[in-house]
Amino acid sequence: MDKQRVFTLSQVAEHKSKQDCWIIINGRVVDVTKFLEEHPGGEEVLIESAGKDATKEFQDIGHSKAAKNLLFKYQIGYLQGYKASDDSELELNLVTDSIKEPNKAKEMKAYVIKEDPKPKYLTFVEYLLPFLAAAFYLYYRYLTGALQF
Repeated sequence: MDKQRVFTLSQVAEHKSKQDCWIIINGRVVDVTKFLEEHPGGEEVLIESAGKDATKEFQDIGHSKAAKNLLFKYQIGYLQGYKASDDSELELNLVTDSIKEPNKAKEMKAYVIKEDPKPKYLTFVEYLLPFLAAAFYLYYRYLTGALQF
């Protein structure tokens, strides 16, 4: 098939079965029907993305240079609206994409509830000490006979 052929998204969407499986990666229409059984991640992964743009999934996995070069082998055309370039330039872009620095993770913001500066035992003593003082006072009054029940 002509690798310069242009397909619409609706044309690609018609090819989403195990017998006829096309996906879109970086604007390239790729016929992966013959590659289903060879795919290291299993054919289910490709069938889930069949008939759709799988660029994000492809990039998220972090495929090897060899896997990226397989795109050219199975490529059958381009998605409509995608600017076709020289294949050597595209291959160079794929290689440099894999060399790029990873994106910096987004900085996480969180509110931290600071602990009370007083030690935990001090809170216990604050409640227990007055209770013990009152108990000793009443016990003293009871022993001296001043407190009659």
